[in-house]
Amino acid sequence: MKIKHFLLTSLAVAGFSFQATAQKASFEVNPPLPGNPVITEKYTADPAAIVYGDTVFLYVGHDQAPPRKNFYEMHEWLIYSSTDMVNWKERAAVNVKETFDWAADDAWAAEVIEKNGKFYWYVTVSHKEIHGKAIGIAVADSPIGPWKDALGHALITNDMTTDAKISWDDIDPTVFIDDDGSAHLFWGNTICYYAKLKDNMLELDGEIMQVPLPNFTEAPWVHKKGDNYYLSYAYQFPEKTAYAMSKSINGPWEYKGILNEVAGNSNTNHQAIIEYKGKDYFIYHNGSIPTDGGSFRRSVCVDYLYYNPDGTLKRVVMTSEGVEPVE
Repeated sequence: MKIKHFLLTSLAVAGFSFQATAQKASFEVNPPLPGNPVITEKYTADPAAIVYGDTVFLYVGHDQAPPRKNFYEMHEWLIYSSTDMVNWKERAAVNVKETFDWAADDAWAAEVIEKNGKFYWYVTVSHKEIHGKAIGIAVADSPIGPWKDALGHALITNDMTTDAKISWDDIDPTVFIDDDGSAHLFWGNTICYYAKLKDNMLELDGEIMQVPLPNFTEAPWVHKKGDNYYLSYAYQFPEKTAYAMSKSINGPWEYKGILNEVAGNSNTNHQAIIEYKGKDYFIYHNGSIPTDGGSFRRSVCVDYLYYNPDGTLKRVVMTSEGVEPVE
């Protein structure tokens, strides 16, 4: 009986091994079709995107927290590009400490914008000497760099915004250039801050103001479609995405409702909105990579954004299939 039991067990193990090998071989021959997340070889978060020429450039934070570490570990930003919104190529990695001497670490949310042939990258980092998060600026002649510190110091530090009694309220910068060429910076956590930038894109032009928005958490993003300005942001916690509309970049902003639900198993929700080759896209992150994905190992996804006839936004439908490639 012992010999029979041994033979049956050996056959079962061998059968399982053969089946697993066959499944692995099948997976390698037939890899998953393109879909969401759009980047699977690394954990990516906090997307920002610009269209330059016929190419979309995607700027993301790199989640580097090891398995079972339940907090953010982010030392660099990554740059990807695509000409079809489906296939993304990594173009560069930008390290916090190597780029900003005054920064301690923490490559949190950032955004790039182009003006007069220069590319300005507004970033969130931790400051070495001033307690809390800070906003710095890197500059380049190309959307992929090389990048250098534009100021040699932070643009915004935690001691400049004292109404929020936290050290992480100066995060998630987003910049919008209006039709008249004026540039406007939005950022914040628990309070949405707003300031005009000077023409050089490197200095504030006036005082820091606040935008009253219901249940504002973080992650503002400003875009314009037709005559309407849209300010979307992370709402409550765990975060949904909500939005407001205005007829002016200076407001007043009218709250319109929820745009995106809680994204998968990620507590945070961070969006970029672009128009590319006649279609509108909502770029966000979730925690859907099966291997250790979650709130601190996130993944960037892309789905369509649709407008109602009155200019309001339809609620985003998050999908596993993602978007179709554009020609």
